Amino acid sequence: MLIRSKGHDLVVEGDEAAVARAERVLVQLGTLVREGYRLSKADVKTAVQLVADDPGAELRDHFLKGALRPSGKRQVVAKSANQRRYLEAIERFDIVFGIGPAGTGKTYLAMAQAVSFLLAKRVNRIILARPAVEAGEKLGFLPGDLQEKVNPYLRPLYDALYDMMEIDRAERLVERGAIEIAPIAFMRGRTLNDAFVILDEAQNTTSEQMKMFLTRLGFGSKAVITGDVTQIDLPVGRTSGLVEAMKVVGHIEGIDFVYFDERDVVRHALVQQIVKAYEVFGNGGKESGKAR
Repeated sequence: MLIRSKGHDLVVEGDEAAVARAERVLVQLGTLVREGYRLSKADVKTAVQLVADDPGAELRDHFLKGALRPSGKRQVVAKSANQRRYLEAIERFDIVFGIGPAGTGKTYLAMAQAVSFLLAKRVNRIILARPAVEAGEKLGFLPGDLQEKVNPYLRPLYDALYDMMEIDRAERLVERGAIEIAPIAFMRGRTLNDAFVILDEAQNTTSEQMKMFLTRLGFGSKAVITGDVTQIDLPVGRTSGLVEAMKVVGHIEGIDFVYFDERDVVRHALVQQIVKAYEVFGNGGKESGKAR
């Protein structure tokens, strides 16, 4: 398909189906602009991807109704159909698994929802957990006290949090206990009521840790579990708690799974190609045909 400008007009050339999709995207984007929405280059790319995935997609609903502004610092908008489904799943279900490669927004969007829930007083606190030992490293071998040892592993969660709200405000909430960032081991023996709980890098939990985490959920709480099953750093012979949970709890009503792929990557354009290349390499050079 070819799109070129001719004076104040755009000329679209290609097969009938492609031209129809392009027309749908352009007409809907024009409507958004007339309603005052400020389009970015990323928005145009997102719009094209949404209509490619779902020819009936309503871009107005996606960009205007699907946006989150967790704390007023920045607006967060789903960049793909899967990301939109993910946000909707978090609203509807008490436990949601977001599974897919790096850069697909699994943790970032979950954090945006968590901050929105906290500031709207839909929950009393946010708890962010992550396995603290990766690639076979042991905390005892690292210098410093316990906090200094685990902080490097939890840094990505702090980064996402600070992107949602001003650092001073976030730190005050952490000091008050309204936001807690801790290794998953700190969850043992607790019941988490009225909390929004995020378990990040869940592919590196053990079976026991995942079971422990899932059974902490109390009344009025939500849990979002994120992970990439192609990036498991557990010692050889240890079963990933995330992989096991996909089989054990996948049929339970009230739990939802959202699967991301390279089309959902929202980092540098090359990252999407890298993710796809590794997937093909892992399949012996063949395109993946796995069901979603």
